[in-house]
Amino acid sequence: MPRPPVTSETFASPLHDRRAAAWLGLSLGIAFTTCFLTGLLSHLIQYPPGWFAWPARPAGLYRITQGLHVATGIAAVPLLLAKLWVVYPSFWSWPPLRTVTHAVERISLVPLVGGSLFTLFSGVANIARWYPWHFNFPATHYWVAWITIGGLVAHIGAKLPVSAEVIRRRRPADAPADVEHAGLSRRGLLGAAFAASGLLTLVTLGQTLRPLDRLGFLAPRRPKNGPQGLPVNKTATGAKVVDAANDPEFRLTVKGRGVTRPLSLTLADLRAMPQHEAVLPIACVEGWSSTATWSGVRVRDLLELAGAKKGSTVRVESLQPRGAYRASTLNEHHAADVDTLLALDLFGEPLHIDHGFPVRLIGPNRPGVLQTKWVTRLVVK
Repeated sequence: MPRPPVTSETFASPLHDRRAAAWLGLSLGIAFTTCFLTGLLSHLIQYPPGWFAWPARPAGLYRITQGLHVATGIAAVPLLLAKLWVVYPSFWSWPPLRTVTHAVERISLVPLVGGSLFTLFSGVANIARWYPWHFNFPATHYWVAWITIGGLVAHIGAKLPVSAEVIRRRRPADAPADVEHAGLSRRGLLGAAFAASGLLTLVTLGQTLRPLDRLGFLAPRRPKNGPQGLPVNKTATGAKVVDAANDPEFRLTVKGRGVTRPLSLTLADLRAMPQHEAVLPIACVEGWSSTATWSGVRVRDLLELAGAKKGSTVRVESLQPRGAYRASTLNEHHAADVDTLLALDLFGEPLHIDHGFPVRLIGPNRPGVLQTKWVTRLVVK
């Protein structure tokens, strides 16, 4: 086959090195796998199949798993850019397909590189609440992640013997030592990539890890900024519930085929019931989390008052007229937990309307999008 004008030999920098590529690939494999598994867990929690039941305890587990998901995604950005730069000459290798293994390796690059760039870009844009697209982010991000991880598995399978051999060696026998060329060394390149990854994580992780809060210069959310000291993703105005939430005729209803005594309660009725206080985190799918003191009526007390059977699941519906998260479901573990509340107060004060006044759901170990605000109905199944 005739040689093209550009081949892998055209790129003479010794930094386009198999050893650097192997170490960056190993680091990316760990970051991507962790990010994928924690993201898959979050998806199962939000859209649970029949066989999956997320527990209510430990109360702060979700804030850890989702914080890890976002942190590893952010950490992967400089590692991916460095990896692509190091291996860029191999995209021009000639002939393009030499063996079956080489063909698998090259073909797997299409979903791997394309999927990696898409998932990292869309994920960072999502936590920054910037949506320059019209597709459904959760569904698209989820399915592209599967495509990406499939490409990663195929790529690792093709490259594992070579990468393992390269990593075991101190330095490839045919490569010049770092001192033999001016400028950045291979070790310096790896150090710069890992340092950039660590620094980027450090200045964003404060939105999840409270001791690093002061260092969170690039954190999309500061966990204490917002009404009553908590951030707000969706305001009452944005949800179009201002009038309904302030309606003096507001009623909370408890009904469904799982109850024997349907309820219709005013806000005064709810405040007259036994109040329970709980210190619980609110953990957003965007990675930030913050602990707060909530008080209100236990959901299980309401279910008992309505004559619901033990082990019931509950659909919690909002005054919000439309939206992907205007309702959520409490499985039997969450519905029965002592700290799952219909909260009326936050830090000892009535809920701000942007935090769900007059009534909001708060429970342990749940994503923030499932802590339904402006609750108006419980449907017991």
